[in-house]
Amino acid sequence: MSRKTVILESNTEEKLKKIGQRIKKARLRRNISAEMISKQAGIGESTFYAIEHGVSTVSLGAYASVLSALGLDSDLDGIATDVDG
Repeated sequence: MSRKTVILESNTEEKLKKIGQRIKKARLRRNISAEMISKQAGIGESTFYAIEHGVSTVSLGAYASVLSALGLDSDLDGIATDVDG
């Protein structure tokens, strides 16, 4: 199966990598294995590792499932909010 390609600006790629790093740190602080989080999130371990590395081809739903498994799904409420209105 071929991989999808997503072309992002470099600053957007960096943001995804930082999100992945924060997810990994949150998992490690909770002392939870990648296997356990991937099972709770309903995704494969390879997808979970891709999330921790900020891979852009992983679906937003997979990111949301991982955040939920970590108890961080309230963080999703801030996405695309208009702070001016």
